[in-house]
Amino acid sequence: MHDLKHNGDHTSMKQHIADLINTALNTLIEDGVLPADVQPRIMVENTRDKAHGDFASNIALTLAKAAGTNPRELSQKICAALPASDNVEKTEIAGPGFINFFVSDASTASLVASILEQKDQYGRNNDGADRKVQVEFVSANPTGPLHIGHGRGAAVGDCLCRLMDANGWEVTREFYYNDAGQQINNLALSVQARCKGLTPEDPSWPADGYRGDYIVELAESYMRKETVESADQTFTGTGDADDIEAIRHFAVAYLRHEQDLDLKAFAVDFDVYFLESSLYSEGKVDAAVKTLIDNGFTYEDGGALWLRTTDFGDDKDRVMRKTDGGYTYFVPDVAYHLDKWQRGFDTVINEQGADHHSTITRVRAGLQALQADIPKGWPDYVLHQMVTVMKGGEEVKISKRAGSYVTLRDLIEEVGRDATRYFLAARKSDSHLTFDIDLARSESADNPVYYIQYAHARVCSIFRKLADNELSWDEATGVAALGRLELESEKRLVINLGRYPEVVKRAANSREPHQIANYLYDLASEFHTYYNSEKTLVEDAELRNARLTLAVAVRHVLANGMDLLGVSAPEQM
Repeated sequence: MHDLKHNGDHTSMKQHIADLINTALNTLIEDGVLPADVQPRIMVENTRDKAHGDFASNIALTLAKAAGTNPRELSQKICAALPASDNVEKTEIAGPGFINFFVSDASTASLVASILEQKDQYGRNNDGADRKVQVEFVSANPTGPLHIGHGRGAAVGDCLCRLMDANGWEVTREFYYNDAGQQINNLALSVQARCKGLTPEDPSWPADGYRGDYIVELAESYMRKETVESADQTFTGTGDADDIEAIRHFAVAYLRHEQDLDLKAFAVDFDVYFLESSLYSEGKVDAAVKTLIDNGFTYEDGGALWLRTTDFGDDKDRVMRKTDGGYTYFVPDVAYHLDKWQRGFDTVINEQGADHHSTITRVRAGLQALQADIPKGWPDYVLHQMVTVMKGGEEVKISKRAGSYVTLRDLIEEVGRDATRYFLAARKSDSHLTFDIDLARSESADNPVYYIQYAHARVCSIFRKLADNELSWDEATGVAALGRLELESEKRLVINLGRYPEVVKRAANSREPHQIANYLYDLASEFHTYYNSEKTLVEDAELRNARLTLAVAVRHVLANGMDLLGVSAPEQM
């Protein structure tokens, strides 16, 4: 007999059926029905009509030619060779040769018991065991509060980290600070202008200066000689409006601290904060450039140094060092990624805005040109599109404090952390996102995060009613009675619960956290429908225990999925 439990993990029903088919195919190879070199691609899908079973496979259609027979005849031979399983009640052959699988009551009991046993571990696996992954995300310039685009990067990046962790990877979260370059110069000049009493309306205001109210606050803090702390440094203002270096240092530390507070409000933590300036001060940029020159992939033209990125698939070669002697922005990126590789991260995921798309090819080209045994196509990139914020049917563009954009803190204060995180992560990251503040604040089924959280709270409310009615739930009795769950809606719920481990694995492999959000919405929808149509606290004690046991399993899976999105699972709403 084949049991759904393998090494303490709960394999999804789909995978279990695929394993049964695989065993049958091996038997048919041994019997000479199939050629020894056949390479089957076993697909198991949910059926649309439960009259046709719970799952179906088209394996006989894909292998009939190799077997030299028609699909229906091959499907009969596959069914005859399937090992016995407590989890499959029967199989049927349909249409041109599909094999339909009907799940047994025993599989329901096995699955639900496994969820209750594993609790918050259900859905986790060891796919990435003994492997390190570094996820770099947010990486905002320390020139102002985090904007809503950074917020989307924070939500998607943090969910990716949670997903990779759930798949057994050893995850390092990294934030890369662009604390060198022209934007930091513009920041320092803007703060200096405020220190000297100038305003953006003044003719001598810096041409590309920052205009938000936070620059005023920053300048006042510096002039008061306050001390600011960020993740890895402390700096005290000197109060000297002419000391541009002190102002620069103070402004970066102040805004890094500010961003730390934004991230804390968003429940996002980092393991490593990496400074772009360190790549220069530690000679890593110069060393990378020297290697590229020594390897013969550069040339001088028009007083500039070029990298022959066309050797690695780019549409044209790229300038590395400009005529003024400064490096273009992708050069420190190459040095930075070499450093990541040397730190032992064979998998690196960069979550960035879609405006970084143009740098991917040249960074990867630069890494190949270093000839450091870095794989082609390394690192991975997950890019997110822009976010439009709507309120009262109109687009919101301005935050007074930031001067020209909606900040992440604005959104968190408007709709709360949970709704902000959910909405920013729940759509495919390469799709444009419209964030509707009114929808995110509404307590209705139209608001997906409220709808999912309410499903969790509803299960908790059933157990409060249970206590109020002086009834009790016995887990062992409930598990033993799961065969009493004969309704179609109950069977659908169980099959949906069984999909969860597979969704966790697929979402991590495809780097798509929104798949978790979609799954949770489907599960919540199934549960609300069931809750509204069937009474849980029935007179029949055995049936009541079975339904309560199913509800507990639903609660665990909802909580586990919400945790992957960084969203809380409230017990009351």
